[in-house]
Amino acid sequence: MGVALVTGSSRGLGRVIARRLARDGFAVAVNGRHDDADLKTAAEGIVAEGAKAAAFAADVTDRRQVGELVDAVTAVLGPIGVLVLNATGPQPEAAVSQVDWPDHLAQLDFFVRSPVLLGHAVLPGMRARGHGRIVHVDSEVADRPPPGRSAYATAKSAQIGLARAWARELAPDGITVNTVAPGFVPVERHDVVTAQVREDYRASVPAGRLGTPEDVAAAVSFFASDEAGFITGQRLLVDGGRALG
Repeated sequence: MGVALVTGSSRGLGRVIARRLARDGFAVAVNGRHDDADLKTAAEGIVAEGAKAAAFAADVTDRRQVGELVDAVTAVLGPIGVLVLNATGPQPEAAVSQVDWPDHLAQLDFFVRSPVLLGHAVLPGMRARGHGRIVHVDSEVADRPPPGRSAYATAKSAQIGLARAWARELAPDGITVNTVAPGFVPVERHDVVTAQVREDYRASVPAGRLGTPEDVAAAVSFFASDEAGFITGQRLLVDGGRALG
């Protein structure tokens, strides 16, 4: 089925997305910022299930490292046909009066700069083949920004605009660009919220349960598939219907 690069996939949600795409038949490039145990075990876990994967350490906010990453993936696995933009960084909470421009730039680095750098690196190959899938992972926070998350919500809104603009421009080249917006999805050790926050959130979801990383991965899987070839510029909320109310 080709090669999928999933950024920020050494752990958390990205790791689940990478595993799902491997099960779909893609050779998966697992990416993390550091060449550490998480990155290695994420790729090894996929290989242990009988799929094809390799680990690639790179800071996807750095132009040189992005170029080297795409070259390395292409050399080891083949040309990248699916790009999943999942990488994220720290998301500190602070009041608007305490959030300065450098704080906004730190968020924009992950959610706009990184997609631009990666997109520029993979687009020549996708255009040459007349086929490509770019899938962003944004957040319901763009629609429902809580207090203290202004820089994060702003950057996610910018990411959505980028995805839609690219979708319009790249459609004639056979390249689709879509985005998946998860609601609150507890992910292994990175879920540090209190039990009360969990219950309050669950009560606000018509589906009556919290989402899982697998729910989000299924949406990414669809946008990466051949069946989604006539769908572009779309944003799929994976929130159990929370946006309805």
